[in-house]
Amino acid sequence: MRPDPRPRLLVMAFSPLRSDARVLRQVRLFRERYAVTTLGYGEAPDGVVEHLRLPDDVVAWHKDRRLLAAHRYETAYRRSPVVRAAEELLAGRRGRFEVVLANDADTLPLALDLAPQGGLHLDLHEYASRQSEESWRWRVFVAPYYRWLLRRYGHRADSVSTVGRWLAREYRREFGLVAGVVPNAAPWADRTPTPVGSPLRLVHSGLARRGRSLHVMLDAVRATRRGVTLDLYLMPNDPAYLAELQEAARDLPQVRFHDPVPPDALGDALAGADLGVFVLPPVNFNYRFTLPNKFFDFVQARLGIVVGPSPEMADLVRSHHLGVVLDDFTGEALAAALDDLGDEDVAGFKAAAHDAARALSAEEQVRGWVRAVDTLAARVNG
Repeated sequence: MRPDPRPRLLVMAFSPLRSDARVLRQVRLFRERYAVTTLGYGEAPDGVVEHLRLPDDVVAWHKDRRLLAAHRYETAYRRSPVVRAAEELLAGRRGRFEVVLANDADTLPLALDLAPQGGLHLDLHEYASRQSEESWRWRVFVAPYYRWLLRRYGHRADSVSTVGRWLAREYRREFGLVAGVVPNAAPWADRTPTPVGSPLRLVHSGLARRGRSLHVMLDAVRATRRGVTLDLYLMPNDPAYLAELQEAARDLPQVRFHDPVPPDALGDALAGADLGVFVLPPVNFNYRFTLPNKFFDFVQARLGIVVGPSPEMADLVRSHHLGVVLDDFTGEALAAALDDLGDEDVAGFKAAAHDAARALSAEEQVRGWVRAVDTLAARVNG
């Protein structure tokens, strides 16, 4: 059989790849022009030439606490179960790839070990050292580890990207990393806005995680004078918290909990609503400057958008006239905003999402990845 003439690209992530929307975008972006191998959890993404599957029973975040406490960070990294499992899968592959695309700081040393011929691109999905800074254990034990990892290895990446402007600024200030910005944009969808419903249809999709304060939406539904429904598509990351939310909504028949849907089906599920809602109190740096998948999913579903005063989302809502930025992160503020909206306002927001859908699509926003990976691949063959 004739060997595949395409450059060989390894996409690495310590996540379940088929449900990791950002990694799936990378695979889809490159699978036609590159021979893509993936390393991660779960089944292989469509279109890859090979998938190196991490064992399901290996916990990605586990580190030896004693080693972290002793500041023996290199040993903690090399002895972590996920790194050992990945090393086994990657054995004998040093120098075999033209380019490695490493997702998040945890994969960086492993990616460097592979010595890709053209180079390595590092994509940082979060601000690694401040991801859970609301927890004192994180601040004391984990944050110093990530600061060490980025200071020791970050400058060895040939190029870097992250999800938003504020994170890019902080990576440059703290670590000297010059990161391009590739938001978590969804693929362009050929949709038109639906008429505004009566009652007004609210929707939220994402993780059922306690720190996300999803009860704020329930508070707003209970307090608003306007007729609304709220559909929640939640991943059961914290089953106990999800059960608490369901119990808290027992007196709210207008709130419906749905099973999560795959990324490819999410747009159709959202498109029947009027307003996408995401009000995330800034309990840590990443939450303060969040610009999540769901924001762009809402745009491609042609919804108006209601967000708290989170700078990254607020800037886009205002610049594209997509919806409402609340004064604070409370249910009272959300209820007041809903009370003030007329149907014509919501129709205008949905029309603005339609107008912005091309500019805010993955096809436009992922060009930073294309430039980075193609530049590295060109080093090999000129």
